Amino acid sequence: MQGTAVKAQREERYWSRFALSYDRDGEYIVGNPILEAIVKRLSDEQDLGDSLEFGCGTGYFTRAMAGQARHVIATDLSDEMLEVAGAQLREFQNVTIQRADCASTDFSAETFDTVLMANLIHVIDNPSPCLQESYRILKRGGLLIAVDFTGYRLDLFRSIQLGLRYVRKWGVPPRHGRNALSPEELTRLVESAGFKIKDVQLLEGGSNALYLRGLKGTSANLPSSEFKMFRGRS
Repeated sequence: MQGTAVKAQREERYWSRFALSYDRDGEYIVGNPILEAIVKRLSDEQDLGDSLEFGCGTGYFTRAMAGQARHVIATDLSDEMLEVAGAQLREFQNVTIQRADCASTDFSAETFDTVLMANLIHVIDNPSPCLQESYRILKRGGLLIAVDFTGYRLDLFRSIQLGLRYVRKWGVPPRHGRNALSPEELTRLVESAGFKIKDVQLLEGGSNALYLRGLKGTSANLPSSEFKMFRGRS
């Protein structure tokens, strides 16, 4: 448990350094087309109800979620990130900014209709506790949305260019990072926490991202998970 806390603190310090330039750096590294594709996909969700976002960072994707939710609690471990998020989201009356560790929170079980984890699974050392905590705090039938940048199906030239841009802005990435997360690997991680996969999509827009939706155990008969391809603007 102590080792997990130390790793979380190390990850927090790593990302906190970039809080003031995080959005600008992210646009440079992955490009606007894929970011716009993710925002559009989130904006197409409906009736997200009472929602929680883990790893909100500066609130880049919180805006899209807020438009479809009754209330959003946007959380992160980094005080620096939360300070920027609070400033950028101040006009959203249905968004609350709060510090929280995705692996262990004080929220009661079965509190939320939706949990969003955007670009979190592929960067944290061990995503399983965070996924398990998401399952615990979701209501029965609640929705998990996991979005992650990935080098999956990127050609070699684009992968190299993406890596170089990352190093220029943020230095050498953490060794535990999952830079080429596949739909199958993401599915296994999420299913291991008890979720039923609803669908997994590959979003493309110069850079790639996976967009997975999973449901907490429900008696409803869900169709088997399917892989879909979507293309963002390139």
